[in-house]
Amino acid sequence: MLHSLYKSLNRDFTLLQGDCVELLNQFDFKFDMIFADPPYFLSNGGISVQSGKQVSVNKGGWDKSHGFEKDNEFNRKWLSACRSHLKDDGTIWISGTYHNIFSVALMLNELDFRILNCVTWAKTNPPPNLSCRFFTHSTEFILWARKSKKVPHYFNYELMKEINGGTQMRDLWILPAIAKWEKSCGKHPTQKPLPLLARIILASTKENVWILDPFTGSSTTGIAASLLNRRFLGIDRETEFLELSKARREEIENPQIRQNYRDKILKYSDKPIRGIVEIREDTPYFGVDLPF
Repeated sequence: MLHSLYKSLNRDFTLLQGDCVELLNQFDFKFDMIFADPPYFLSNGGISVQSGKQVSVNKGGWDKSHGFEKDNEFNRKWLSACRSHLKDDGTIWISGTYHNIFSVALMLNELDFRILNCVTWAKTNPPPNLSCRFFTHSTEFILWARKSKKVPHYFNYELMKEINGGTQMRDLWILPAIAKWEKSCGKHPTQKPLPLLARIILASTKENVWILDPFTGSSTTGIAASLLNRRFLGIDRETEFLELSKARREEIENPQIRQNYRDKILKYSDKPIRGIVEIREDTPYFGVDLPF
């Protein structure tokens, strides 16, 4: 029987440790939305810049490519497992670069998802190109797909329009990479910024729904979900990252920090967003709950 590694006091944030495919095959719960930040397969001995210093791009063995066929099979397996845990009207978001995103798109089509958008995240503060022999890498891609080609998905069109100053939001998002305030509990090597995940969650979910992240890392998805009154399950294999996730969730038990983070993630709009930033006391959740 599955046992959660961590569950917040109000049960809005749960962590499991292990391989996401193996764990997902052990329960039947279905989620309204999934965000996945899978391995990009770019740990190839290259170098980059971090805080003004030259660093290796290698993240660990989990981020190494094993060749075209094995990389495709890996993406097929975890996407298939996620598909079986997505509600019929649910959607999935997957981040990547050119190293992995084409494989992910291919597997989405093979598994009969309908790709809705390929969002380009343009970073306002990308690291410089040290070799000076090609253009600076300053973007990542985020595929948005729904499970069923026939069942309509949820899209908070009016809110996205409001965030965008009253005009339709395009699939080019100009947002910064993670800021110093997001590293207060430590830092994951592929950590995503909270404003990015907040926009994704606001665009495609309603309050109190369940969100899954099968490669949770430092659980930026879960922190954004909690700040925006959603429910979250994160899965990861690494104890170090799960401890970081736990520390980040416990940090926002402090009402002042919680409100401060909400203010920060919602400032990346052309005008204040009404009706979603109110502070509510953490109370036990009495809706449909996880089976562990």
